[in-house]
Amino acid sequence: MRISALLLRSQKTKLAVVGLAGLTALGAITYARQGITAIPGPADTRIIQPAAGFADLVEAVRPAVVNISARNVETVGLNPFEQRRGSGPQNRFEFNGPPEMRQFMERFFNQQIPDQSQRRPESRSLGSGFIIDSSGLVVTNHHVIKGAQDIEVILDDGRTLEASVRGVDPRTDLALLEVHSQDPLPQVRFGDSDSARVGDWVIAIGNPFGLGGTTTSGIVSARGRDLRDGPYVDYIQIDAPINRGNSGGPLFNHEGEVIGINTAIFSPNGGSVGIGFAIPSAQAETVIDQLRDTGSVARSWLGVEIQPVTKELAEGLGLSEPAGALISRISPNSPAERSELKPGDVILEFNQREVKKMRDLPKMVAQAQTGTDAAITVWRDGTELNVTAQLEPMAGTRQVLASGNDAPEGVRLGLKLSNLDAADREAAGLDDAGVRIAAVDPAGAAAQEGLRAGDIILKVGPEKVRTADDVIAAVRALQSEDKKRPVVLLVQRGDGRQFVAVRTG
Repeated sequence: MRISALLLRSQKTKLAVVGLAGLTALGAITYARQGITAIPGPADTRIIQPAAGFADLVEAVRPAVVNISARNVETVGLNPFEQRRGSGPQNRFEFNGPPEMRQFMERFFNQQIPDQSQRRPESRSLGSGFIIDSSGLVVTNHHVIKGAQDIEVILDDGRTLEASVRGVDPRTDLALLEVHSQDPLPQVRFGDSDSARVGDWVIAIGNPFGLGGTTTSGIVSARGRDLRDGPYVDYIQIDAPINRGNSGGPLFNHEGEVIGINTAIFSPNGGSVGIGFAIPSAQAETVIDQLRDTGSVARSWLGVEIQPVTKELAEGLGLSEPAGALISRISPNSPAERSELKPGDVILEFNQREVKKMRDLPKMVAQAQTGTDAAITVWRDGTELNVTAQLEPMAGTRQVLASGNDAPEGVRLGLKLSNLDAADREAAGLDDAGVRIAAVDPAGAAAQEGLRAGDIILKVGPEKVRTADDVIAAVRALQSEDKKRPVVLLVQRGDGRQFVAVRTG
């Protein structure tokens, strides 16, 4: 039997998205029968599970859970940009584990791709999300809204609101959307996922198969699961039934706090078999905070290649037990090279946090503040030593806003740009050129010319660009010659390239 890990993205379905009626107004909810009072949203809310079940908890938090409908336009034509979505290798689940497991780790939308004759020019992908701020901030998975031209958020009372992307972080598969409402919206808050224990009750609410608000319950089955889709997330495994369309929905503890974002399942048939995975709130909240503040995520870089410390290596190195991360190589021109770290060192602690396993270190480094000195404890030649290294931004995570009032004067293209790292360039078939468009201002000049998130700018005028700063400098240089003249960009989308003329504001 073939088993696959399915990101719970959305399916392209004919089922209507049905919102449940009865959105509770923001304010106190009193349950006379149980004598429980709860206020959805504020930090002092505590919801105690009634002995009879989860009905009161669900009634309190469900108004803040939303359904998400993202429209993707699939066109066919001679224009190299008009390529069908969902059929290329760029849409496959990125899996770096053993080859024999690769077949088990595919995104759902690569499981059942209709043939060309069945494809339609427009499709809708369905997912879930939840409101974390009464002003209209909505958390979901990045893969739910990836590549979407239009995004709609359907509230529990059936209202539909247009959404814009506040920021995305593909590395953790998280996205933050923004909607606008005349009235304050119900909200939920993050809880402490680190305190969740195996066996604790959890409740999942979402939009499985496009059916609308659906509640399921179960327990935490395991902690710290590694799906080998990157070094930044240790998933919570749950047995609460979740299915395609639940992606981006909240996982609640018994107090009505969000301790996870439902993201993936293992399944032999595309449906739930009781093995689901959620991004822990402890890891998601730091990402969401950055997306809220800046629209992007900055991660630190140390510049070491590491390997696990096996029992034999520990014995050979004089360690009492296998622990830490063994440095096998130090990257040239990196923070590590400018420090006292050496190949052969075993990193035991990073900023006073114990490195129990090799995969602990990348998360610790990525979450540390860039530009700061990291305190590192290493094992070298039978002795513990303390070393410091000044952390730098990881390539591909520094983003430059070139839109609105924050843009440099004369460089308002209506774009947010991000630098590409080596893996990004290899995936796109590029050498050393290219800057990715991370987001597009719907009201900006670039959007009017059809540019969208995911496009890669190769040239500005005659100049090749390699960083976001290169784009700004090249645009500024062209505008100094003639401010009224459109800026010509060479842009790559998928396998196609095209010149686009954009007027700056």
